[in-house]
Amino acid sequence: MVHKSGFVNIVGNPNVGKSTLMNALVGERLSIITSKAQTTRHRILGIVNGEDFQMVYSDTPGVLSPNYRLQEKMLEFSRSALVDADVLLYVTEPQDTVDRNADFLEKVKRMAAAGTRVFLIINKIDLTTQETLESLVAFWQTQLPEATVFPISAQERFGVAQLFDAIKEALPVGPPFFPKDQLTDKPARFFVDEIIREKILLNYDKEIPYSVEVEVESFKEEEKIIRIDAVIYCERDSQKGILIGKAGSALKCVGSQARKDIEEFFQKPVFLQLFVKVDKDWRSNTSRLKHYGYDLT
Repeated sequence: MVHKSGFVNIVGNPNVGKSTLMNALVGERLSIITSKAQTTRHRILGIVNGEDFQMVYSDTPGVLSPNYRLQEKMLEFSRSALVDADVLLYVTEPQDTVDRNADFLEKVKRMAAAGTRVFLIINKIDLTTQETLESLVAFWQTQLPEATVFPISAQERFGVAQLFDAIKEALPVGPPFFPKDQLTDKPARFFVDEIIREKILLNYDKEIPYSVEVEVESFKEEEKIIRIDAVIYCERDSQKGILIGKAGSALKCVGSQARKDIEEFFQKPVFLQLFVKVDKDWRSNTSRLKHYGYDLT
């Protein structure tokens, strides 16, 4: 039996639906999905196994012009996805424009010209017309002539099965990179962090969600329950007050929502305690970023 395996890396501008596509292809909820841009901060692997194949999907942060050190690290994760891709999924959506990140797109063009299989994904087609879609397909075919164009709706699962089959066909022959029962390269604590951060993105406005980092300090799995202590770090005392809310009401709301999703993720009751602390200017501090896992080395 011939076995295929490869790295399928998902890249593109912020808020085009990369995480939704990743979760649809993997069949598991591994990446944060919100309507806000820049929700994915790390490069997250999702592994799909079959008898004769292994697909290693990689969700990456949206490509952007960095304004502080954290965003520089996020851009490094995105660029690293161009190095080891066997199949590259460049995701766009109807409102996307080439000039948002022309330099990154040029790198994708060079990869395609050099022989890397590139699939140009036009996502969110349920939000546009047939006429507009036809013009988009024609436009992107001129921009990336070596790429195969796939119009899809990851949210509605339209076209996802066909894309999955095309990716499987494009994989190179080779042994699996990971054990066949492995779903991701991230530990359990990482997904607790991400679920809590997602609830912060959903419950707070303006700069607050982008100024916080979550760290699990204690994760104890007992026979009937998982006990978790997690700290939400922010950059200012004023942000700490907003995160906690009047009489702790805002933090309780985040904790309640996060606990429900964590219980669903682990299929087990969870006791979750949240704390808020200030880590001044952590987004611009190289050593703190390394501590929080924003390092490729």
